[in-house]
Amino acid sequence: VQLQASGGGLVQAGGSLRLSCAASGRTFSNYAMGWFRQAPGKEREFVAAISWSGGTTYYGDSVKGRFTISRDNAKNTVTLQMNSLKPEDTAVYYCAADTGWGRPLDMYDYWGQGTQVTVSS
Repeated sequence: VQLQASGGGLVQAGGSLRLSCAASGRTFSNYAMGWFRQAPGKEREFVAAISWSGGTTYYGDSVKGRFTISRDNAKNTVTLQMNSLKPEDTAVYYCAADTGWGRPLDMYDYWGQGTQVTVSS
């Protein structure tokens, strides 16, 4: 499956951004979807994941209560609504697809190219 992330940009602290990831090539609903991020000099970290049907979600501790992941299987898209952004949220954000569930990032099957999110203080 091919993944194309978009929606990144520059925002002030406290602001919001909405990231989207468009999937093509295979049956989107066969994949759990995740968002990850990588800040300069740091390892890639888990942000959020959503199950095949969208009925189950979970989040990294640093974004709980601020970010919301959702998906639309009819449109082959997954979104990440990011509210109350902080400078420490600055990173390149990646969407990824997984045939499994709850697996570590190195087991995800497909990755998008990433979109830059910069939060100014």
